[in-house]
Amino acid sequence: MPLIIYTLYGLHQNRLDDVNWLLNRGCQLHCKDISSKRAETWATTVIEWFADPHHPQREMGWVVPLDTPDYARSVKRLAIRWPKKNGRMSYDLLISTLSPPEVIELRGQPQAHVSEPELVALSYAQLYDRRAGTIEIELKEDKQGVGLTKRRKKRAAAQQMIILLNTLAHNVLMWARSWLSAAEPKAKRYGILRLVRDVCSVSGMIETDEHGQIRSVLLNRGSTLARLLVSAFRSMLKTQEIAVELASI
Repeated sequence: MPLIIYTLYGLHQNRLDDVNWLLNRGCQLHCKDISSKRAETWATTVIEWFADPHHPQREMGWVVPLDTPDYARSVKRLAIRWPKKNGRMSYDLLISTLSPPEVIELRGQPQAHVSEPELVALSYAQLYDRRAGTIEIELKEDKQGVGLTKRRKKRAAAQQMIILLNTLAHNVLMWARSWLSAAEPKAKRYGILRLVRDVCSVSGMIETDEHGQIRSVLLNRGSTLARLLVSAFRSMLKTQEIAVELASI
């Protein structure tokens, strides 16, 4: 399968031409559409809204008509809405070049779900959620944990680089949480701030061989998090043949 591109903040930072540039090169896209205004407009065409059992206030529905003349290739469009604190509705529009069977397969669900529009819609939304958080949530944690979004640059190119670096940092942290939680379920509850402030700040040492390759990682035995996560780190680094141990540091 060609490359699947997920975007953290959607495509509102890019031009439609950028999206079509990727589509013309055979990339598979699974991301948010250009703007919230477009999302709100297309949401008016939804015939049936489905409730999200995992996010009670979130609803989703397929946009009609099905043709997508703005895009270089055909894409599916899923409108998503949820209420804001002031009572008004917020909207996002998920676009995807993936077919329902592909999405169902990527979610590890029975192919029989393909015949259920509600389950298919939920699978599309959940596949996007897996990139690191639900589609409609503003990543306020990033502002506290990663901190890059607080920075402002005078030049557009520099500001775009900041956004990309923040996206990379966020995704790496979410991937790390997923890796750790595979062996230690408690890690699933850690947010961005906890990961940066506590998990990534555990003191330790790295031992290398004569070629500079990492051979072992020593974590501070006095850290509660180090004792909790040492088995998870061992499991995560096992394929790299890197030993992880507790030590008095």
